[in-house]
Amino acid sequence: METRRLQLLVELARLGSMRAVAEATGTTTSTVSQQIAVLAREMGTALIEPHGRRVRLTPAGRRLAEHAVTILGAVEAAHLDLAPGAEPRGTVRVAGFATAIRAHLLPLVTELATSHPGLHLLVREHEPTEALALLAADETDLALTYDYNLAPATAEPAVRSTGLWTARWGLGVPARSDPQPGTAPEVFARFAGHDWIVNSRSTADETVIRTLASMAGFTPRITHRADNLDLVQGMITAGLGVALLPAGLPTAPDVRLIPLHAPDVVLRAHAVARHGRLNWPPLALITDLLAARSALPEDRRP
Repeated sequence: METRRLQLLVELARLGSMRAVAEATGTTTSTVSQQIAVLAREMGTALIEPHGRRVRLTPAGRRLAEHAVTILGAVEAAHLDLAPGAEPRGTVRVAGFATAIRAHLLPLVTELATSHPGLHLLVREHEPTEALALLAADETDLALTYDYNLAPATAEPAVRSTGLWTARWGLGVPARSDPQPGTAPEVFARFAGHDWIVNSRSTADETVIRTLASMAGFTPRITHRADNLDLVQGMITAGLGVALLPAGLPTAPDVRLIPLHAPDVVLRAHAVARHGRLNWPPLALITDLLAARSALPEDRRP
């Protein structure tokens, strides 16, 4: 069984059409179809079936695609294992959200220039959904992502996630607002009549807001969207609404941050790589350095 055929099956499961697989792999639709047919003969069972004008995986095809993820990861790990003690060198492609890049990844650049001059980082700023899509398409090696305790990310069998740091979030409101403390639903209830500002490139904070608003007995009126926290504070200052903000973020003079608890709102950062890739010394080093940095108190981080 050729691993190339398994890779085409995995891509078909991910992309949903022969044409999309051909475009993604730089081959032809006819070649993809022929290779899947050969794989079906090798397995002794049908792997695809007609579905309108397209095809879809049969139950056996879906099951084989799940096995293929593990098999391909193991094959890739075996190749990388040939030089397990090699000096980390090469280019590591990293896609991640702005805070992770600015506060955790960029400080490593200077350190690596001295300790591992043959290792380079190629950095792209992306929200988690975007970064994970790049990871699935093998257009990045490491995705720095986040989710919230109240909006957990779906576990993906094809990737391995390493937990990094956590950060509490509160509710950013105009400074003139009543700062009276309370549980998170109680705080939300006091702002039920306000507009709500959410991220323009991610739905995680919107899910948190809708969850807490539901606990408080109302549906939030979500109007404005922005993914830059400074801009969000400017929008709050301008009276456009209220929004979730990190508890550790310095607030603008006209913005007040109300703590949220019972339940807490906690952002959780992750370093995500495809199965088998963390055996590659450069990627393993970057992941280990990020994890070590995340474990230090903020005042001790280099």
